[in-house]
Amino acid sequence: MALFLDRHNAPGATGADIAAAHQLDLTVQERYGVRYVTYWFDDENETVFCLAEGPDRESVETVHREAHGMVADNVIEVGMEPINAFLGAVPHHPPGEVYVEPAVRAILFTDLCGSTEQTQALGDQGYMVILREHDDLVRSALAGRGREVKHTGDGIMASFNSVVGAVECGIDIQRGLARRNANASAPFGLRVGISAGEPVTDHEDLFGAAVQLAARLCAVAEPGTIAVSTVVRELCVGKRLNFDSRGALSLKGFAEPIPVYEVVWA
Repeated sequence: MALFLDRHNAPGATGADIAAAHQLDLTVQERYGVRYVTYWFDDENETVFCLAEGPDRESVETVHREAHGMVADNVIEVGMEPINAFLGAVPHHPPGEVYVEPAVRAILFTDLCGSTEQTQALGDQGYMVILREHDDLVRSALAGRGREVKHTGDGIMASFNSVVGAVECGIDIQRGLARRNANASAPFGLRVGISAGEPVTDHEDLFGAAVQLAARLCAVAEPGTIAVSTVVRELCVGKRLNFDSRGALSLKGFAEPIPVYEVVWA
């Protein structure tokens, strides 16, 4: 059985509407060998994401079509491991019970600056000591906030339920590094990039656009800074967080210049 994640635009829908539709899915699913596992309903953005097991994409779509006619705008095949990495533990709630939980996640990248120069100056073993310090620092800041998705070699990629939590984690990382560097014989720099988005994009990839943007923001961040997207800044409105504009920058893979903001953390 494969695992599928779909995305619906649901303008005007309420939590009760989506709970009722999910319950209808459960009454039809066995005919097609499908099991709808759970869903996420973002009432503010009027979007729904459903997670289902099934023999193929067509069977999953057929259940929606027959149950209530709310066919998904996009469906991708995923694995439980990437779902858990990005969205966290799969929520379980009683059928028919109103459930509202956005599937938007923040994506954070770190990058250890000057890895080639550090290796030349310190040797392989010396550089590995620096890398382990970086890993410990980032993982300590992630604890209780986010989930490590993967190690990138010179950095870590992480996912967060809370955009504010992702920014606060980035601040803790940079503050922790500043304290470490204050009396270190071998100081090092670190870049952080943060973006946010929904799990299914037009490119049929799990968090494809958000992941790519976070990686590019990390690449253009100055050592010791945190670069974020417009969405991240807007979702932090009203919080005790400050941002400076770096203007619109040309980022690899994006046709138009992208507005970039820097978190004020010092």
